[in-house]
Amino acid sequence: MSKIVNPSVEYPANTWPLLFYGAAVLILAGIMVGLSYILGQRHEDKDTNTPFESGMKVTGSARLRFSVHFYLVAMFFVIFDLEAVFVVAWAIAFNELGWTGYIGVIIFIGVLTAVLVYEWRIGALDFGPNGKKILKAQKEFK
Repeated sequence: MSKIVNPSVEYPANTWPLLFYGAAVLILAGIMVGLSYILGQRHEDKDTNTPFESGMKVTGSARLRFSVHFYLVAMFFVIFDLEAVFVVAWAIAFNELGWTGYIGVIIFIGVLTAVLVYEWRIGALDFGPNGKKILKAQKEFK
């Protein structure tokens, strides 16, 4: 004979295994931290609390000014990376979108191509040693 369980009646859950596991984790973590404090090495060298970067001593501040080219490359990456995401999403839904979706993605790629040509024409993509057009344009804008 099988026992029929009424789903509307709530039974108290046995939580003691969860509490036991939590207490064991806390005790074990406490033991590990305590042993590392007791058995760990003590250093009083002058460089103990200084930042360590690839085995070299610190030579200056980490607050450096980056070239504007760094930010331009970052913005271009974000723009064209998002373009790839939208085009892949369109490609996945190609059958459902039909000609309307095709025309929409052609317009989208056309606008992004026009922006790329514009950036190229103003010199924003010129990063060589003589690539100072964008800096000159920025100074004229201010």
